[in-house]
Amino acid sequence: MNPISNRINNLPISATLSMASKARELKNKGIDIISLSLGEPDFNTPEFIKKAAIKAVNDNYNSYTPVDGYLELKKAISKKFKRDNNLIYSPSQIVVSTGAKQSIANVCMVLLNPDDEVILPAPYWVSYSAISKLAEAKPVVIPTSIKNNFKITPKDLEKAITPKTKLIIFNSPNNPSGIVYSENEYRALGEILKKYPYIYIISDEIYEHINYGNPIFSFASIKELYNRTITINGVAKAFAMTGWRIGYIGAEEWIAKACNKLQGQTTSGANCIAQRATISALNAPIQEIEYMISEFKNRRNLIIKLFSKIKGFQVNIPKGAFYIFPNISEYFGKSIKGKKINDANDFSLFLLEKAHVATVSGEAFGNKNCIRISYAASVEEIKKAAERIKKAVL
Repeated sequence: MNPISNRINNLPISATLSMASKARELKNKGIDIISLSLGEPDFNTPEFIKKAAIKAVNDNYNSYTPVDGYLELKKAISKKFKRDNNLIYSPSQIVVSTGAKQSIANVCMVLLNPDDEVILPAPYWVSYSAISKLAEAKPVVIPTSIKNNFKITPKDLEKAITPKTKLIIFNSPNNPSGIVYSENEYRALGEILKKYPYIYIISDEIYEHINYGNPIFSFASIKELYNRTITINGVAKAFAMTGWRIGYIGAEEWIAKACNKLQGQTTSGANCIAQRATISALNAPIQEIEYMISEFKNRRNLIIKLFSKIKGFQVNIPKGAFYIFPNISEYFGKSIKGKKINDANDFSLFLLEKAHVATVSGEAFGNKNCIRISYAASVEEIKKAAERIKKAVL
């Protein structure tokens, strides 16, 4: 008899973390692996943020923090929401968590009941589906393809809605595709959701600042849907603070209180030093991080140029985040260097074993025809990876 709960037995392992683990194993064996699998900026955390953390240490911030975050941080988040998103969230509507992933999990746990349905426009971030299942809800996937730029239409959305639909999760700029929904596109989807008052919306905006010339538009800006929208954000991506583990929500106060209640019985408050550093990050003008965004754009242009020339890679132009999501289905059913390629999983493993480049299969993101490649890596690594892959598939 297996003593492990069905809840955990049925929970998939994170595909991105799994591939990163396999890449590390090969590296430990002395193999030169280029890792383009994790969504992690290769920049150091900006100096002004590190100085704020050091000051917090010297100021003896070492005690338990309030479950929902320091009031000073929640005030900084309120100002950020107003400055960047034109959203009004009071401190009582904000909960700070140990990363945006926990923020999403909190919301799903407090809103979802067994057999509720969660609509996931695909491709979606891997954990959306797993977290929904952990909350005993059923993910309902709306497929898209590179032909329609990985976007759903209002018609697609309405077709997926049933009386059991409780939640939909939007993510723009999107991980893994890099697509960005425009204001008009979001408003058109909003018109459908206005007809179904029992559906809540998670708007995951963790990549909002990593976009290339697109105006930021938050779903909660749609007045009639503000009360039903939970805005998720954090400092991991734009501020190169992945390991600091700070995420947060803006939501109706009753949702915030429920998340606070849940978090009080799981992790309690987020790290004290990281919270103090985040205050400095969010209070700083966006210009402080523009050098990273500019460099990501340069890398995006480079990786599109290089990978578009590789046989069998169909690449669209992402408008945000730091990924490309090429369709590689041309290889399915074929053998390359003696290895049969049946699907994106096989192709991703082939690249790891033969080209020594770590990517992630699109199957984990709800698209079986693509792989995710992160360009949060140096220009040299991107060039070398493209050359290795090009040689491997010849």
